[in-house]
Amino acid sequence: MKIYKVIALMSGTSLDGLDIAYCHFYEEESGWRFDIKQTHHVPYQEKRIEALRNAISLSTLDHIQLHHEYGNWLGRQVKVFINTHNLEADLIASHGHTTHHRPDLGLTMQLGCGQHLANTSGIQTVCDFRAKDVALGGQGAPLVPIGDQLLFGQYTFCLNLGGISNISFQQQGKRIAYDIGIANMLLNHIANKAGMLYDEGGAHAAAGTINKSLLEALNQLPYYKKPFPKSTGYEWFLRALVPLVEKSRDSINNLLCTSVHHITDQVAAQVRTHLNPDNNTLLVTGGGANNDYLIQLLTKKLEGQATVIVPDKILVDYKEALVFGLMGVLRMEKRTNVLASVTGACCDSVSGVIYLPS
Repeated sequence: MKIYKVIALMSGTSLDGLDIAYCHFYEEESGWRFDIKQTHHVPYQEKRIEALRNAISLSTLDHIQLHHEYGNWLGRQVKVFINTHNLEADLIASHGHTTHHRPDLGLTMQLGCGQHLANTSGIQTVCDFRAKDVALGGQGAPLVPIGDQLLFGQYTFCLNLGGISNISFQQQGKRIAYDIGIANMLLNHIANKAGMLYDEGGAHAAAGTINKSLLEALNQLPYYKKPFPKSTGYEWFLRALVPLVEKSRDSINNLLCTSVHHITDQVAAQVRTHLNPDNNTLLVTGGGANNDYLIQLLTKKLEGQATVIVPDKILVDYKEALVFGLMGVLRMEKRTNVLASVTGACCDSVSGVIYLPS
């Protein structure tokens, strides 16, 4: 039995930092199995947060330079991680950090040049997992559902609450998935206005009251009425949500409370639409799963319809990295790692570009 030893890297739209997970993957007759052996989170310094947040507005030259610099930085983080824990790795699987995602224009871009990452770390690297699917007419997102299908198929639904919320589930023998809408990106934006990185545990949201007019405006955003497959990103957040929040001029607690209600309204609506006849379970991971108030609200809104399950903290925080690790393994095996049923592409694909260190 071959065991792949993988260092998986994930940087999400919430801009909280870099997730590093050292995982072992192996395949049995019953399917793929994994062990998360070691993890580490590297918080972004304010300078890097600003660089990544503003990358969407950079000139082509400056964007390429940041792409290379960030790739080198990722490589250095991997070297520190390996040396600290005395690890052996077969490959790095890196999501990178998304700065542009416009599948309607046929483009998607994740910072973190794979060649620079491989050269700096000295380990072969798989990255650029989204571009091929977009070239095949797909959304290039969500990608995590391949992991939901192969590693977490025992759950009816898999929900990720990162900067964006996305969900996946089986329907008529196929995996279906899409971005539901906003999640931590909105909560962190509001928290930042009060000098907080985030609203820990949802304490400030729990202390607020609902701004009914803002909640109605958020719930009426056109994106939520679009059919799947669909995906969204930072551009939509800036264009559609930030102006509504800025216009409301309410207190931080009330804005957070209203936003949590909005997020759970949209998630609950999608779960209800696709319920099985019985025994529905909803696995919740991503940073939003650490928001106690959000989970309490979601559990209440789905009471009697679906059981909300929050796993151990390691899986909550590192599931996305874990799945990109699996995607790297599947790429090395030349096996499907992006599903057309999820993205809307013309066909499934073996995605990701392999970079060998010089």
